[in-house]
Amino acid sequence: MSEAGPEAGTDEVAGETSEDRTDEDRTDEDRTDEDRTDEDRTDEDRTDEDRTDETEPADAEQDAASGGGDRVSRLEQEGDIAADYLEELLDIADLDGDLDIDVEADRAAVSIVGADLSQLVGRDGKVLEALQELTRLAVYRETGERSRLMLDVSGYRADKRTRLTQLGAETAAEVAKTGEPVSLDPMSPFERKIVHDAVAAAGLRSESAGVEPRRYVVVLPA
Repeated sequence: MSEAGPEAGTDEVAGETSEDRTDEDRTDEDRTDEDRTDEDRTDEDRTDEDRTDETEPADAEQDAASGGGDRVSRLEQEGDIAADYLEELLDIADLDGDLDIDVEADRAAVSIVGADLSQLVGRDGKVLEALQELTRLAVYRETGERSRLMLDVSGYRADKRTRLTQLGAETAAEVAKTGEPVSLDPMSPFERKIVHDAVAAAGLRSESAGVEPRRYVVVLPA
């Protein structure tokens, strides 16, 4: 935990509005990914965690007509396609790993577990993120539909979610006690969202501040 100084571009997680300038004052070049509204951002701009699922209304109608089974079946199909792709990749790389397929939070989830798969995670999970995007592309190639599949390797993502959730809760407790805001170290969009969710669950507010790649979370008193 660090007390990072304030930087330009502070925005609240709920609306991500700037305290310094209104949206009308700022050009697209001025705005970071998290400053823009969904209408401003393309699919390439949005991270998986902050983009909404545009297909959800249609899926909901189809599920209502079919008893809800179609959605689960499609997600299970995504998992199977992803597992086939990843199994081939493991064979090519001569790596041993077992694949677990599940459906979590209305998306397919695939985990690779093995003795030593650190090379598939990489520094700060960058290789894992790239591998996840490649796996989604493999699913899209087969189904023709955008995938929100989540990939984990050796529990890296699950462990990080647990640690960041704890960090958000502990920071929120500290801010509630002292009444003073606390700035955390720079994080990725995925990591910041986990902290934002934990802070909100504790009944406090948080903002994202700074610019990528050193964008960070500021936890504020209620």
